[in-house]
Amino acid sequence: MPLPSLSIGGLSARLPIIQGGMGVGVSLSGLASAVANAGGIGVIATPGIGWQEPDFKTDYVAANSRALRKQIRAAKDKTKGIIGVNIMVVLTNFAHLVRAAVEERIDIIFSGAGLPLNLPELVDAKSSTKLVPIISSARAAKILCRKWLSRYNRLPDAFVVEGPKAGGHLGFKPEHLDDEEYALERLIPEVVKIVAPFEQESGTKIPVIAAGGVYSGGDIRKFLDMGASGVQMGTRFVATDECDADPAFKQAFVDADEESLTIVKSPVGMPGRAIRNEFLDDVEDGAKIPFSCPFHCIQTCEHKDSPYCIALALLNARKGSMKHGLVFAGANAHRIKSIVPVAQLMESLQQEYELSRQPIEPLAQEESPVEAAHP
Repeated sequence: MPLPSLSIGGLSARLPIIQGGMGVGVSLSGLASAVANAGGIGVIATPGIGWQEPDFKTDYVAANSRALRKQIRAAKDKTKGIIGVNIMVVLTNFAHLVRAAVEERIDIIFSGAGLPLNLPELVDAKSSTKLVPIISSARAAKILCRKWLSRYNRLPDAFVVEGPKAGGHLGFKPEHLDDEEYALERLIPEVVKIVAPFEQESGTKIPVIAAGGVYSGGDIRKFLDMGASGVQMGTRFVATDECDADPAFKQAFVDADEESLTIVKSPVGMPGRAIRNEFLDDVEDGAKIPFSCPFHCIQTCEHKDSPYCIALALLNARKGSMKHGLVFAGANAHRIKSIVPVAQLMESLQQEYELSRQPIEPLAQEESPVEAAHP
């Protein structure tokens, strides 16, 4: 049986695969449009998106809003598929980015790194943009459903449930990252159960999307069997030709081994999963990386006491300056062996899904039958 489609608020993707938003500048219009063209949902990441704008350091808010508009338009020029944006609640310019995205008629806004309790009030009631919170617990889903119903008479169009095996900033305490009580396999059934009464009362489907450590077609089947309607994947899309990051950034994923994946304490006050490199070694040795902060871009960032600027470190890595950059990655990054086109990856995931009823190891990228057919 082939992969099913994914419907979110009337939008229908041929495949139930969402490409996770990855900043700074890792998933822009190039990657997002390629994923959408391949049948999935492509997502543009918004943190620091205006880094190429001339006024990025002097008018951060305007530069980022302008750049977001450009990226949305560029993606729409390349695809008729579904395009979303990921806008973190903790961004100081959160409201500006939401309004810019809605004005550009973005298909979906994904929003996490905090509960987007007031997101609906930033969106015109006549807008067709779908609103999808990113959460890490069933409790968060219940809170958002209740708050949005009471304040705005609407429900989320879907939920992305991100588990502790994700890359980047994690919505868990460090001691919970390896605790089975917080595993994605436990979270998905809990969220599905929590949203069921709201679905029944409203008569509308609220898809639950599994995210965080989803790597193979077998993983997709596992979470769909648990009640999820789709999955969100980030790490595997880094190792694609169309990923917007520098080739050196992508190669860091190919070169990673399991021991090189580590948990870091981010300046924004959250744990994060990253690939160990010289930059992280220097930080752990007590080095303070000099930087200026032109704009307090993340509300929770203690930039005055931080040894480095998280946004600058992520941007450096995206540009290929690995010695000065932080590389966020998911728990399965070490399994990546090659860089492939997005269409080829999507075909491989479909084949893995169809084969996953059998007790086989998920296909390695360089060993997939799709690649064998397309040398």
